[in-house]
Amino acid sequence: MATLRELRTRIKGIRNTQQVTKAMRMVAAAKLRRSQDRAIAARPYANALKKMLASIVAKIDVSEFSLLTPRPVTKRILAVVVAADRGLCGAFNANLLKMARETFQGEYQEWAAKNNLLVMPVGRRSVDFFAKQPYPVVERFSGVFQKLEFETAKAIADKATALYASGEVDRVVLFYNEFKTVLAPQLRKEVFLPIEPPKTQPTLSGDYIFEPDPTEIIGQLLPLYLANQIWRMLLESNAAEQAARMTAMDAASNNAKELLRILGITYNRVRQASITKEIIEIISGADALQNK
Repeated sequence: MATLRELRTRIKGIRNTQQVTKAMRMVAAAKLRRSQDRAIAARPYANALKKMLASIVAKIDVSEFSLLTPRPVTKRILAVVVAADRGLCGAFNANLLKMARETFQGEYQEWAAKNNLLVMPVGRRSVDFFAKQPYPVVERFSGVFQKLEFETAKAIADKATALYASGEVDRVVLFYNEFKTVLAPQLRKEVFLPIEPPKTQPTLSGDYIFEPDPTEIIGQLLPLYLANQIWRMLLESNAAEQAARMTAMDAASNNAKELLRILGITYNRVRQASITKEIIEIISGADALQNK
């Protein structure tokens, strides 16, 4: 059984850890509010941009744009896997990387076996993970969430678009966490390129005259649309990360509280046993002296 000194040391260490986890939870909660507001604010613009693109696409010949035309044969796939830069956020990173790995070993096994599955990791945890995996890495984006900027999203979109337009890859797929609720982010896997047309073709309300013509508008709208899709994905992932970290730190604080309760009971029992032992020794000594 542990001594009183060892128990006091453990209790002190757990209390210090509990203070740290409580502070980290408060920081994560503050960051969550800001990142959640940014992610929610970006959704209407992204949806409006998507509807506008679909409406204009309905009026042109999409065969002129490679980004809008699926390839007849998919020879190579590029997977953009977005994880966090830091840990201490529960299973946030582990679940995302597990989904990517299972997809690579299952659905994409044919391309992975031929070394035709390329990876673009985003976030330090994703970069570190795929540094130990056998998949070819085209480019790494580490530390993007320390200072999240639209230029980073544009760089990721430009790199993926360049690989697709040049014919080096025939499909680009995004793996990321979408913010749904504080308790449970939703794992997402969606095709980034080619741009999939919606099942129902929306139309712009009213009678519009396009200036310049729809083909030129699409040429300027596509880069903006793709960069905005990556930007929305990064915002969603960042909000989901902060929510996961807040939940994890809250659980750690509660676990520390329970552990302190158990150690407190153990400490009192050991202390009581020690006092009882000392009393018995004193009484035994007194009896021995009296018998003499």
